[in-house]
Amino acid sequence: MKGLAGFALSILILLAPPSAGAQSKPKKAPAASAPAAPSPYAQRFATLCATCHGANGRSDMPGTPALAGQHSFYAITQLFLFREGRRSNEAMTAVAKTMTDADLRGFSDFIGTLPPVPAPPPATPPDAARMKKGAELAQQHKCTFCHGADLSGGQQVPRIAGQREDYLQMSLQGFKSGKRPGYTMAMSGAVSQVSPADLDTLAYFAAHFTANTAAGR
Repeated sequence: MKGLAGFALSILILLAPPSAGAQSKPKKAPAASAPAAPSPYAQRFATLCATCHGANGRSDMPGTPALAGQHSFYAITQLFLFREGRRSNEAMTAVAKTMTDADLRGFSDFIGTLPPVPAPPPATPPDAARMKKGAELAQQHKCTFCHGADLSGGQQVPRIAGQREDYLQMSLQGFKSGKRPGYTMAMSGAVSQVSPADLDTLAYFAAHFTANTAAGR
């Protein structure tokens, strides 16, 4: 099995344009008035992915992450890890193992165009004390250092603001136990000394995080 460095290099190669480094004839620029052709992966996403992840990228299924607002680099990283058997999920592995490199790029590029979709309003307002504790934990364990002050992520770092709480809990527990590998060792190292109760609080905080949360801090 490849080490993390090998996987990182493979993903970077995937991200490069297919003709990168090759000599090719200049292409004629499209007419300024010509509309951009719709991505064929929009329909493929609707057919293959939307049943679980939602037509707009916001999943209603327990344990299934929202893809809306995720970055294409993060998406292609996860698809690659599923395809190579590095991440374990029966449904996702079955889908990803049939994907070509072009498919990985196409699906991840399309996912990167999906705007963030807010979570449905909770039945009751978020617990203020728990949100305060979560904000303190996020600072203490440097969650905001990688995911950003607004938890929107960037590049290979996922958006966790408004993500499903159950999925965040599962992911954090997986990183802590070692069952879920990361693109690097950053997440495993970050949560290794965090108690299960604090992991749940972090998941609660991120899931309920909104622009208003950031403004009120």
